[in-house]
Amino acid sequence: MLRITDLQLPLDHAEDELKAAVLKELGITEKELINFTVFRRSYDARKKTAIILIYTIDVETTNEAALLASHRNRTKLSETPDTSYKFVTHADGKPFKRPVVIGFGPCGLFVALLLAEMGFRPIVLERGKTVRERTKDTWGLWRKRELKPESNVQFGEGGAGTFSDGKLYSQIKDPKHYGRKVLTEFVKAGAPEEIMYVSKPHIGTFRLVKMIEEMRHNIEALGGEIRFEQKVTDIDIVEGKVQGVQLNDGEYVESAHVVLAIGHSARDTFKMIADRGVYVEAKPFSIGFRVEHPQSVIDKARFGPNAGNKILGAADYKLVHHAKNGRSVYSFCMCPGGTVVAATSEPGRVVTNGMSQYSRNERNANSAIVVGITPADYPGDPLAGIDLQRALEEKAYEVGGGNYNAPGQLVGDFLAARPSAALGTVEPSYKPGITLCDLARVLPEFAITAIREALPEFEKKIKGFAMKDAILTGVETRTSSPIRIKRNDDDLQSLNTRGLFPAGEGAGYAGGILSAAVDGIRVAEAVALDIQANT
Repeated sequence: MLRITDLQLPLDHAEDELKAAVLKELGITEKELINFTVFRRSYDARKKTAIILIYTIDVETTNEAALLASHRNRTKLSETPDTSYKFVTHADGKPFKRPVVIGFGPCGLFVALLLAEMGFRPIVLERGKTVRERTKDTWGLWRKRELKPESNVQFGEGGAGTFSDGKLYSQIKDPKHYGRKVLTEFVKAGAPEEIMYVSKPHIGTFRLVKMIEEMRHNIEALGGEIRFEQKVTDIDIVEGKVQGVQLNDGEYVESAHVVLAIGHSARDTFKMIADRGVYVEAKPFSIGFRVEHPQSVIDKARFGPNAGNKILGAADYKLVHHAKNGRSVYSFCMCPGGTVVAATSEPGRVVTNGMSQYSRNERNANSAIVVGITPADYPGDPLAGIDLQRALEEKAYEVGGGNYNAPGQLVGDFLAARPSAALGTVEPSYKPGITLCDLARVLPEFAITAIREALPEFEKKIKGFAMKDAILTGVETRTSSPIRIKRNDDDLQSLNTRGLFPAGEGAGYAGGILSAAVDGIRVAEAVALDIQANT
């Protein structure tokens, strides 16, 4: 097959115009065209009144070699690369100790799936509950202020990504097309086929629930085992090599290959790992607030007269500002047509996050507006970043009223440095509720100063961003893991612990569903090859 890139058509083009454009680009007749498919579709909205769709098309024709030769000097045409997934090995029948995967979020899910597909029958240990049970528990916090520390937005089947926008795009380098494998598996599990070609695919929480269940059943059918409410309390390490893991119910699971896919909020597990001497170091992360605007304001600012177009959907944005105090302020985890959610996993703390359904049709847009911080801001041992997170979350809980309300403030009041006394036109979506206050009480001064400087700058890019009635809620502290469990570049094992494979977002090697899943594939391959090499 051949691939055409950068094929541009107007937003409102008719269906047959795409085919006509393909024929014109190749200089062939309809009889010479066997088939074509859309590999990618994006848009250029820099000119709001004339938004352009940009296609990458895979084409099958009657004489591809001649076409390629005749287009040799044109960069738009090339051979279609092979993006199919190829397994690195398969279990060969020799006896082996079953690998253990700790955590069943996006990373652990794909570690388990790939190991199962290769015949290595993984055992998955997930501290939380099945996705449907944890959904009920999560709603318990949102509706009744009842937090279950082992079953919430952070812990349980599907991981933190289940209660998110379900974004499936990333800026990671992916020369082996692992991301294509991830998307293919999601479609097999029930995701809409459009995620294979739209430039910014997403799924949404409700669809993710069904998909994760389907993938779990597939893993089990392939010989994998998933155990819920099984918390790993200790890792048995002898002379720098993993021997097995200890569970909260007293059971010991022997294994020579343990994958740590624990997510960015398994703070007790981080401490246990550090206490066992596994190499851990502090890493940068970010802190800030969630901001909510009417989605219509963002749509109009981004798309102008084309706001509401079905192909474009609800508009998103990506913003960054380098403040005078040396801090970078940026938007993170933007959720078009979504809601702000309570995302704490520990009692007496408030954490905010954002999520959307597939439809993205809620009235507000939200994103985190966060300030980058580094270990220089929290000196001490490698876990000092966790101490800072907890202190900020406890302060948010206190200022919010001590009942899991989030502290909130109107943007106009925040910029004017005065407490908010009443809501304006924007209704906050955070449940169980917000308490209006002065958010300067919640974050360090350098963060408040940087965000106050950034919001008017963002207004210059997105008209209405600094509208006085927009709502800020806090705090956003779980942007990424505050630690990195370092691993070797070649075999992906811990720097000082053989048989231990740090993986995904919690280990500091991913940030989001797609990158975590891709890292899961890489780690599964490393585990499989090491099992084969040592049996």
